[in-house]
Amino acid sequence: MDDRARFLAAYDDQLRADAETPSAIAVTAHGPLRMVTFAGGRGFVTYRDLDGADADEIGRLVGAAVAHYQADPEITRVEWKTRGHDHAPGLHECLLDHGFVAEETESIMIGEARGLAVDVPLPDNVTLRQVTAESDVRAMCAMSAQVFGDSPAEEVAMADALLNRLSLDDGMELWVAEVQGQVVSAGRLEPVPGTEFAGIWGGSTLEGWRRRGIYRALTAARARSALRQGKTLINSDSTEYSRPILERYGLLKVSTTTPYLWSR
Repeated sequence: MDDRARFLAAYDDQLRADAETPSAIAVTAHGPLRMVTFAGGRGFVTYRDLDGADADEIGRLVGAAVAHYQADPEITRVEWKTRGHDHAPGLHECLLDHGFVAEETESIMIGEARGLAVDVPLPDNVTLRQVTAESDVRAMCAMSAQVFGDSPAEEVAMADALLNRLSLDDGMELWVAEVQGQVVSAGRLEPVPGTEFAGIWGGSTLEGWRRRGIYRALTAARARSALRQGKTLINSDSTEYSRPILERYGLLKVSTTTPYLWSR
């Protein structure tokens, strides 16, 4: 078995279903589906696989999931997370028929943590640290909002969600790179309990500070933290913009994932 096949098998065995939803407030099982409710009126549908369901059965599963969330007036939006390597005949068409909209397809990237945990020289005056204080988290989110063009409301919502996650003490870590107190790059580390994995998420760097090795150093710092916690594999879902960056860091594309979004 080559590395790509080994990583994909580990992903399917360890990172699907329970491992995806550590902060869920409710989970309802329906056949192979896990229909999850998060705080803030968010729903999420995932599964280890679809048990070989044909197109008719998949249609019934999608209908059941939509009915489940429609019955809860608190739910305003739902994500159905698909994977490119799943056997799921007719799923795309059925999701569209039930009002879901396909978002951008991303690459599922996996690599050895030890391969990422390298020494990376930083530009002068750039420092890395893990942050937990509210002021630091909000500064981190303000920088990310600037990079991604998020609205002020989206920036506040992200900061609030991250502060709530930190209060749960579930292992998530927030890392930033700073220049004279200004956050110029940031990202999360999310060790997955009971698995070999830690995820790296939310990476962003201000345009004027890119291509200087800062985000590479931030990735290495998170990989070292993962190794200290006994995690040997790193995973991330990446856009086509960030995929080549992660490939240069040693991660392999093992499949794709496409979120489908439904809103009330």
